[in-house]
Amino acid sequence: MAETETQDKETHIPTNLRLLLILEEVARRGVSVKPSDLIEALGLAKPTIHRLLQTAEAEGFLQRDLDGRSYGPGHRLRRLSVNTMSSEHLRTARLAILRSVAETVGETCNLAIPDREGMIYLDRVETKWPLRIQLPVGTQVPFHCTASGKMYLSTLRQKKLDGFLSAGHLQPQTERSLTDPKALRAEIQRISENSYSTDDEEFMTGMTALAVPVQDGQGRLVGTLSVHAPTQRHDVNSLMSFLGILQKGANELSALLTE
Repeated sequence: MAETETQDKETHIPTNLRLLLILEEVARRGVSVKPSDLIEALGLAKPTIHRLLQTAEAEGFLQRDLDGRSYGPGHRLRRLSVNTMSSEHLRTARLAILRSVAETVGETCNLAIPDREGMIYLDRVETKWPLRIQLPVGTQVPFHCTASGKMYLSTLRQKKLDGFLSAGHLQPQTERSLTDPKALRAEIQRISENSYSTDDEEFMTGMTALAVPVQDGQGRLVGTLSVHAPTQRHDVNSLMSFLGILQKGANELSALLTE
């Protein structure tokens, strides 16, 4: 884009809107974005883009990727997205879907979203059974040994997955946790092919779980819908009988994001 054309386009974008457009573009792409990508997409001048990126980074709305040149969502932008999804209207609709799924399967159902260090439970509906596993809203659980976390890992680009597997974060939670990168990579590949994930006492002894993706309008994972149960009532094989119910619920949750 020619410099004069960029300058002309920039004058038509109000100053107080420019940073919001940058944040919107970073969120829309779902991958780390270089300044040159934003210049091309938004038509803002190079000095303007760099100044706004520095401001957003300093305030915690964006953060640099490992390459030092690209930018992704920072902790304040991630928190903003959580608060938006937790708005009263959306949460009421989500909980209605979760309750329907939980009542059908008879076990606890969770909606989890990815954060930098693990999956965070955004909503849950408890089973009515007296024997239950307490993981309240706001709990953060690891990626590598939970059904929801492995579901998220299966959607990462190869470079990001390689970085995660080589970072040494695969600490065992139980004797069944996958801590060998090669074995976990094979499991993640299977999950990617099947579009569901299981936890066979990998996170907590005596607990099994099944998770499916909740996607946005572009087919990107924004969260997971999962069911977990004590092994006294369900092993992984019996949880699989709920797969269709979970997938239907996940589709309904996805539809909320496009309304």
